[in-house]
Amino acid sequence: MENFLTKEFMNIVATVNANRIDQFLYGKELGLSREHIKKLSNQGYVLLNGVRPKVSDKVRIGDRISISIPPPKRLDVIPESIPIKVLYEDDCLVVVDKPAGISAHPGPGHETGTLVNALLYRYPDLPGIGGIQRPGIVHRLDKDTSGLMVVAKTGKAHTNISQQFKERLVVKRYIALVTGILKPQKGLINGSIGRDRINRKRMAVVADGKEARTFFWKQKVLDNHTVVEIKPETGRTHQIRVHMASIGHPLFGDYIYGTQNSLLPHHFLHAHSLTFLHPDNGKVIEMRSCLPSNLKFILNELAKMSSVNETNKDDKVL
Repeated sequence: MENFLTKEFMNIVATVNANRIDQFLYGKELGLSREHIKKLSNQGYVLLNGVRPKVSDKVRIGDRISISIPPPKRLDVIPESIPIKVLYEDDCLVVVDKPAGISAHPGPGHETGTLVNALLYRYPDLPGIGGIQRPGIVHRLDKDTSGLMVVAKTGKAHTNISQQFKERLVVKRYIALVTGILKPQKGLINGSIGRDRINRKRMAVVADGKEARTFFWKQKVLDNHTVVEIKPETGRTHQIRVHMASIGHPLFGDYIYGTQNSLLPHHFLHAHSLTFLHPDNGKVIEMRSCLPSNLKFILNELAKMSSVNETNKDDKVL
């Protein structure tokens, strides 16, 4: 516990009682999540009256709490000069338009070429914000899902936006193309999601899974396919893909939950709208992203096929 900057060491005298020390510290708005506070406490960086406490220990008026924040661990992720499309940026956050085919952060099998590698090249001060392998990342998109992601540039912003996601204050909307003609104009899919019992690499709707809710609105029918706008209320792994497949309409090109398509090497899903509150001033930030050119191409091709089929249908009637 050495080499701390002055601002990273705090002494606090309790003026109120609290049931748990982690709740007390979280309420002090130190720019730390409760998970981070628990980790610091478990590692001995939090002291209650000079003694290492349990996170469940109670705080009484007059107690002295000290908390030390260690410097970030060495980051093994290598900055890479990868082009990224930035749609909004200020001192505490950045909103990027992630292309399909790039992972949000490093993981097994893709240690390089990720959004994090690109962000570290552009923003060298990100290490230590939100985790060693995921600096700045508040939420994620699947590798093959394109669209909007917000990235925190400060610890305070990371904690604030993470809490907004936890409290479901962030609104995300997607454009998807699903197979088949969706009958209802709108609906809600309410099905708990967990690991598929047969194939553990897949997710599935299971009785003992985590709560998952997905709203959808039918937009357009194109040659036995349906364009859908989707708003997930929760953020489970593969949620949209699993839920649409569960009602018999898997995403176009989804080789895991549906059928691979030669026109597109990945599933058709784009995060086109993102709304959240600015962590500093509370103002509403609403971002939009147009469909990528390859997804527009698919819709145009299907529109052409629809026109041909309608013409053939008319010819048969005549």
